[in-house]
Amino acid sequence: MASLQIKTADELGAGDLEDRWKARRAGRETAVSRRVLQLFLDRGGPLPMEEIAASFPDVPSESTRQALVSLDADDLIRIQDGQVDMAYPFSASPTPFVVRLPGGQERYACCAVDALGIAPMIGQAVKIRSRCHHCGEPLDLESTPDGAGPERSEIMLWIGQRADARCKVADSL
Repeated sequence: MASLQIKTADELGAGDLEDRWKARRAGRETAVSRRVLQLFLDRGGPLPMEEIAASFPDVPSESTRQALVSLDADDLIRIQDGQVDMAYPFSASPTPFVVRLPGGQERYACCAVDALGIAPMIGQAVKIRSRCHHCGEPLDLESTPDGAGPERSEIMLWIGQRADARCKVADSL
């Protein structure tokens, strides 16, 4: 007779989740991760892996490539066809979340939370443009390094939970 094991959602998602989040935080602090984010901020993406490696002239390119692959495995960036096309909070592909930077350049954010986090990340105010997922009404707001302002208090942000915390988010966008 087969045994049926029933687990709660917390039991299913627990395990190594905390360790994975610690590794993700540490991955964000690496020189390669910071360079990728700076390049997305400065010019957008996608970013060829070779170009990122070349930006570290004192480091063997294979080491930089391995660091990029590791960041991809940790779901901090996404590599497709030899290019980094996503580095949270930025997406090289159009998304419904457009962020206008202080210099007027526009970048795509992966989601609403990522769009709101760009201003604190860069230490400058940004403008965010999107549409309500319910009614399609245009949404325009400003986010400062201290967060979004109360002047748009009628805007709500819905946050869902992933069905499988072990999957890569970038592959579900």
